[in-house]
Amino acid sequence: MATTTTNFGWDIPQSTDLVKDGATAIAALGQDIDTAMVDLKGGTTGQVLAKASGTDLDFSWVAIDPLVILDAKGDLITATAADTPARLAVGTNGQVLTADSTAATGLKWETAASGGMTLLSTTTLSSTSTTISGISGSYKNLQIAIFGINHSTSGQNITLQFNSVTSGYFGTTTDDSSTAATRTSNASAIPVLFGNGYGTGGENLTNINIPFYSKASIRKPIEIQTVYKTDDVTRVTGATNGVYGSANTNAISSITILSSATPTAGTVEIYGIN
Repeated sequence: MATTTTNFGWDIPQSTDLVKDGATAIAALGQDIDTAMVDLKGGTTGQVLAKASGTDLDFSWVAIDPLVILDAKGDLITATAADTPARLAVGTNGQVLTADSTAATGLKWETAASGGMTLLSTTTLSSTSTTISGISGSYKNLQIAIFGINHSTSGQNITLQFNSVTSGYFGTTTDDSSTAATRTSNASAIPVLFGNGYGTGGENLTNINIPFYSKASIRKPIEIQTVYKTDDVTRVTGATNGVYGSANTNAISSITILSSATPTAGTVEIYGIN
């Protein structure tokens, strides 16, 4: 009765076999081994043998052991093509892994989009004209906060220009006497703060929101809300206005803050919002 190996079932020649039968058994054993080990053939310099499936003795030659390419904390194993592993180095703190078909590995690390606010610039006002340029166009909305305005004399105002355009603004605001002060088409700037910030109080904040500021194909609305304090009374005013005249649809990349007199204090913060 034929006996086979425990693991792979190869025929084993028996001590009781005749010379002819023994030779035949040895030949069968050799053929079984040759067939089972066929995956060990081939390969090129530098390749390593790896399991191709869960089947016994099913191997394939690959260019490199994927684990060998890891050399730093956070490294990932990815691929540049079929059966071609590659290392993707870890990104920076807070980044997320994103699919990108143009990247060599099809993946990249990038800063996560968020609904929060990113502070783009902080500027101290010390002149009657302050221009903040180079504003990033990478966000959906732009928010401008102007606060702590002080003047050495009363009755001053703050207005805005965008992209150094000097005409075509319109809007409505309210001064500290609660009377309307209106700028119409072809005004030189849009009014945001009237008649307050005299002396050392500076208890004022104007918040300006500009949706779609980076789009170059539409007119952009401007939303203004001002809060200030005078004679121990807190006043709130608001207005929704066009940014430019009827023909101007350029993306906003710079802002000029105009003051009717040199401010003794005041800060402008610009935020990008996604």
